[in-house]
Amino acid sequence: MEILLVASAFNSLSQRVYAELSDQGHRVDVVLASQGDEAVRTAVRATRPELIVAPMLKTALPEDVWREHTCLVVHPGPPGDRGPSALDWAIADGATHWGVTVLQAEAAMDAGAVWAAETFPVPEVGKSDLYRGEMSDAASAAVLQAVRRYAEGSFKPKPQTDPSIRVLWRDAFRQEQRRIDWDRDDTRTVVRKLRGADSQPGVLDELLGRELFLHGGHPEDRLRGRPGELLATRAGAICRATVDGAVWIPELRPRKASGDPAPFRRPSASVLDSFQRPAEPRLPEMAAPLELPADRTTFTDIRYRQRGDVGFLRFSFPGGAMSTEHCRRLHAAYRYALTRPTRLLVLGGARDFFSNGIHLNVIEAAPDSAGESWSNLNAMDDLVEAVLRTTDRLVVAALGGNAAAGGVMLALAADEVWCRSGAVLNPHYRRMGLYGSEFWTYSLPRRVGVETAHRLTTEAFPVSAATAARIGLVDRLVATPPQEFGAEVDRLAAALAGDRDLERRIEAKAAARQADEKRQPLAEYRRDELARMRAIFFDPRAPYHALRSAFVRKQPAGAR
Repeated sequence: MEILLVASAFNSLSQRVYAELSDQGHRVDVVLASQGDEAVRTAVRATRPELIVAPMLKTALPEDVWREHTCLVVHPGPPGDRGPSALDWAIADGATHWGVTVLQAEAAMDAGAVWAAETFPVPEVGKSDLYRGEMSDAASAAVLQAVRRYAEGSFKPKPQTDPSIRVLWRDAFRQEQRRIDWDRDDTRTVVRKLRGADSQPGVLDELLGRELFLHGGHPEDRLRGRPGELLATRAGAICRATVDGAVWIPELRPRKASGDPAPFRRPSASVLDSFQRPAEPRLPEMAAPLELPADRTTFTDIRYRQRGDVGFLRFSFPGGAMSTEHCRRLHAAYRYALTRPTRLLVLGGARDFFSNGIHLNVIEAAPDSAGESWSNLNAMDDLVEAVLRTTDRLVVAALGGNAAAGGVMLALAADEVWCRSGAVLNPHYRRMGLYGSEFWTYSLPRRVGVETAHRLTTEAFPVSAATAARIGLVDRLVATPPQEFGAEVDRLAAALAGDRDLERRIEAKAAARQADEKRQPLAEYRRDELARMRAIFFDPRAPYHALRSAFVRKQPAGAR
């Protein structure tokens, strides 16, 4: 069928729906509702779709569009749930299970007939992680079922006036309901509030006399202080005391009204540093051990553990973005992992994002954005090169969630790529006006061929996990729910470590790397890529700078 996707943003769910509908042979076009009603009407006239699907909408579809065309809207709540903050209410209410509904657009919000619905568990994770994980799985299944039912032509959607559907309208979840009372709220309550707003909109609060939004939260089991007191920093996060413990907050965002030149999310410690006076005492940096004991409950974004002949180096950075500091710390952890007596090393393995490459928010906030771009990219290249030059053991990249740009190339540096079946990959840089680095000119063609590599990097479309496996980007699909991905990776890694053919594979890998080095040294790939990237970074007229600024500020491309 000819399907038009209408979305307020081409976010993770919109990309997944696009990729999976395309996999099923549908011709799919996309228009952003954020461009205005007339842009939607123009797209409808141009594509003449048989069906319109809206995976993510913040505004209503134009009335003439939904009256003249069947429009299926994804609502992140069960049938009968209505309102703009469905997931927020589910998390705030402590729901253990929730739902997603595909309904037909009509005049009243979320009131249309139900074409499909799915339920999903609600683990204790952040809202954005839940959205990209369990909810995305359920939404994808519901959309595919609804589209199939529409194509077959015999299904009659259930009106929400049906007595089996309990209708409940809930207003937008506002900051007053998110607000933390540091003198009364216990750690569990604070973490729930923080996780319920981890990506958007954050929890509005005050720190050192400034109004800021808090993003993300992790409980701390040992540090204590006066309720609300700032206690320490760790890997960019800050620790703040509660009435019965403490929480780690990875990111902060200044209010736009504050006049801050960088009113977007970035590591908490760097935001505090930006408005602290030089003479004021800094919080102590309290690093966590790389091999954290299993009984600890605390925040750490990089961990190493070992089981027999397998080493596991897991990392999880907010939004999948990796700053210069993130890359350097992960590179150091990787070097440590190589000192351990293992024959197999697994990178990743956590749920949600694997990596999205360099940290555009940190770059945009830097006094010298071009210089920070250059430092960040070189730190990323150092890490990827270390993986490519590992010849004494097999390396597996385990992608529990989405990956993009340099994050995909980090995964491709490994010997095998294992990917959760619900993940979406964006193996390109073009939409940010970049040529790309991270040895992509070596890793991508050797996996998918020169022609496919060119198509992936120039067309710049998202790729489903299934397509990634079909074209050679991924070696193994892991068909598990997000919560079970880590345990399944552990099981698969143990089986691979016990394979009698492992030693032969390691020897063959070392020989292949030596042969590739003779044909063209890795240093040449790096030099050529970085020359192209340096020319972009240090050209103030290059589109990259405007695209980056618009991206981090969530503005239309080119806006300032």
